[in-house]
Amino acid sequence: MSHEPVSGTAPAGGSSGWQGARLVPTLATVLLGLLLYVGLPRLMSVPDAKLFTGQPAAAKPAPAAAKPPIKPVSAVATPIPVAAPAPAKSLTKAQLEAKVKAEAEAKARVEVEAKAKAEADAKMKAEAEAKAKADAEAKRKADWVKGLHLFAIFVTTIVGIIVKALPMGAVAMIGIAVTALTGTLGIADSMSGFSDVVIWLIVLAFFISRGFIKTGLGARIAYTFMALLGRRTLGLSYGLAATDLVLAPAIPSNTARGGGIVMPIMASLARAYGSNPGDASARKMGSFLTLTAYQVNCITSAMFLTAMAANPLAQKLAGDLKVNITWGGWALAALVPGAVALLLVPFLIYRLHRPEITETPEAVEMAKGHLRDLGPIKRQEWMMLGVFVMLLVLWIFAKQLGDLNPTTSALAGLAVLLLSGVLNWEDIKAETGAWDTLVWFAALVMMASFLNKLGMVPWFSKTMGGMVAGKGWIAAFLVLALVYFYSHYFFASNTAHVASMYAAFLGVSIVAGAPPVLAALVLAFFSNLFAGMTHYGTGPAPVLFGTGYVELGTWWRTGLIVSVVNILIWVGLGGLWWKVLGLW
Repeated sequence: MSHEPVSGTAPAGGSSGWQGARLVPTLATVLLGLLLYVGLPRLMSVPDAKLFTGQPAAAKPAPAAAKPPIKPVSAVATPIPVAAPAPAKSLTKAQLEAKVKAEAEAKARVEVEAKAKAEADAKMKAEAEAKAKADAEAKRKADWVKGLHLFAIFVTTIVGIIVKALPMGAVAMIGIAVTALTGTLGIADSMSGFSDVVIWLIVLAFFISRGFIKTGLGARIAYTFMALLGRRTLGLSYGLAATDLVLAPAIPSNTARGGGIVMPIMASLARAYGSNPGDASARKMGSFLTLTAYQVNCITSAMFLTAMAANPLAQKLAGDLKVNITWGGWALAALVPGAVALLLVPFLIYRLHRPEITETPEAVEMAKGHLRDLGPIKRQEWMMLGVFVMLLVLWIFAKQLGDLNPTTSALAGLAVLLLSGVLNWEDIKAETGAWDTLVWFAALVMMASFLNKLGMVPWFSKTMGGMVAGKGWIAAFLVLALVYFYSHYFFASNTAHVASMYAAFLGVSIVAGAPPVLAALVLAFFSNLFAGMTHYGTGPAPVLFGTGYVELGTWWRTGLIVSVVNILIWVGLGGLWWKVLGLW
């Protein structure tokens, strides 16, 4: 997301070139934001209370029971009996009638007073209820306006990220500032994303992934698979897939895996066989390996909660809708469809885009040569491998370990790497991708969470759910999932897509009757698989497409075909597997 550096140097004593926002995208984004912020509340009236309830009011402590007032004693209303000497003789008839009449009058007065008090209490209660109802309605209307304002800021932030007015982190910080400055949310709420443990899970995983690159363990794993499977070009593609699969659970940056570890090895291997980018020799091997490496990266990103930066965001948004997704539950649900996709997709690309070189015995010797250069496994690599295994155990068996939070496990893993010297604090400070992720994740998570709390996501879910009602949850959910999948043609970021559409589509799916956990997982898997369609769909796309081995038309055509196959595998075969797991 960063800009290209300005060429040349500034004259001595002069200022450098403009380093701020890009003018046209920034103006367009700001104009859109103003139109949405001012126009939405005017165009969209407050919906019926059945569809939009607003943010639940904070519970207030019950007031202490008021003591009944002490009333003066009335001699007439409540006569005090006075002991009298026993009558010498019985009362006369007139006296008895007078006594009965007096008692009746006293009783009538008490009843009148009680009725008056009851009417006064009823009136006070009615007035209190009317006031509470008016206050609740005023709050509901205020929440609607506040929700529309936050939605305007949220959409503007997403658009600013997509058009790259500034780097993603910078756009996110501006979005947080606008949220607080406009009074849409208080400053504490605006900054609340930075305290979210889900965000810190992905940040910590970034730090841990640095160990694979620093120690050379990632490259060693890649060359080991190449030595085992590299006698054929198809085998090389499976070796790259196996490398990505092994690294995926602990490297949340699919760009780091696909662009930082797999791509350099893949490109050097292709060049060694005379397959160069930009000419006819690209078909020898380079184009096939590039297409495979990218599609495999999308699949492995879908298989683990910690394999792609936006996955924990999907988990967080699902949690806001009371749908709990665990690390182990995610991995188990993705196991069968993911494994089948990893086996079938490279073979499918091999048939669609067959490389000219199909036998590669020299690749095995090349890989063994690199392994010899790396030497025996060093102490730091053993430590890195040990921490990796420890994290997998803690994440998989979190429930058995007393519901251990995944972020706690990641923090423990990082602590071990720091204590053992595998990583040092300079490595942590230099991991700019993690700090950048912290900033823009905090902004998007904060906005998405408050859109749900203010009632906007439930309102959208109920509204859309009414449109698909009566169609059966399976048909309705398939339509929603396909719309969600193929709308990624309009996105250049998995995270932007998840942040803007995941919660809404999950809410609609649940209202339509889809099992909540099933719907949450399918949309989360799709949130990775849909990136394979374009050359800009996610971080590794421009890196791998930028090698020059694959033409644009070939990339898009292959991506579309693979997308259909992935949907059939994950929904068809995956559906049967999820039935076995009891998800529906």
